[in-house]
Amino acid sequence: MNITPLVWVITIAITIAFFVYEFFAHVRKPHEPSIGESARWSAFYIGLALLFGVGIGVVSGWTYGGEYFAGYLTEKALSVDNLFVFLIVMTSFAVPKIYQQKVLMIGIVIALIMRGIFIAVGAALIENFSWVFYAFGALLLFLAYRQAFAHGESNPADGRFMRAARRVLPVSDEYNGDKLTVVKDGRRFVTPMLLVIVAIGFVDLIFAVDSIPAIYGLTNEAYIVFTANAFALMGLRQLYFLIGGLLERLVYLAQGLAVILAFIGVKLLIHALHKNELPFINGGEPITVIPEIPIWLSLLFIAATITVATVASLIKTRGDRVREPDEVADEITRSHDPR
Repeated sequence: MNITPLVWVITIAITIAFFVYEFFAHVRKPHEPSIGESARWSAFYIGLALLFGVGIGVVSGWTYGGEYFAGYLTEKALSVDNLFVFLIVMTSFAVPKIYQQKVLMIGIVIALIMRGIFIAVGAALIENFSWVFYAFGALLLFLAYRQAFAHGESNPADGRFMRAARRVLPVSDEYNGDKLTVVKDGRRFVTPMLLVIVAIGFVDLIFAVDSIPAIYGLTNEAYIVFTANAFALMGLRQLYFLIGGLLERLVYLAQGLAVILAFIGVKLLIHALHKNELPFINGGEPITVIPEIPIWLSLLFIAATITVATVASLIKTRGDRVREPDEVADEITRSHDPR
């Protein structure tokens, strides 16, 4: 895939232009988006992402097109998980709904910058060190385990870093609009809004470690990695307000993502064996006994896993909601039972 510096410059410029437009058109004036507004813009950005993927398939071939769609699906799923943590952070800090858009916008921009840095570093490592595929594969298997068994056990808003920040910085008890600092009695305090943004940035750093090795397991093209990430993040703000309470119903999302990360980790390890140059593995010779996983199979597996995790989550939470009234009724009956 031959991507010229001019194409890179145009792509990055258009990406920046979209976020600048988002800020001035929707975020600058504090308000809570309506369902209709969120639905329209979410559909627009998803449609744009799909159209771009078709463009890559037509111009560069459907192998690259398939890599883009597999990467986009993976990054979108990881971004939804990112939203879940954003929800925890903003709930912990009691961010007023009219200011949540700004927090999300800043968080998404930080995420794109973090991922851009990781993409550049990953591309340089892959270009110069074939053994990095072993490292990425092992990292993804570890992250899959953590995602499956440690999800939701910690609150980044109440972690050691944030507790240390509260001890060092003079923090006001109340929000002052969407300002980051406020002066009281001649002394400057930081508002909870600044702590929220710091927590969001910390979360973004963690998710960049998850997402970039994952997509490099699907494609070696830095351009596809960047655009899939950019499109996954575009419209994420609107998606947050659109799905709202649905986030809490995706109880099996973590397990679904763990399966995807493990699958890509195995795919990377197989690819590493095919590219093997490590002298202590098969004398530095490639191992091709195990066939590489084709991109079409990766795309189908990722799509199927996301679908199964979503459907299973909705069935589980719907069943729990149906049982709750019956359990309450039984409790009331027992409490009034004279025996």
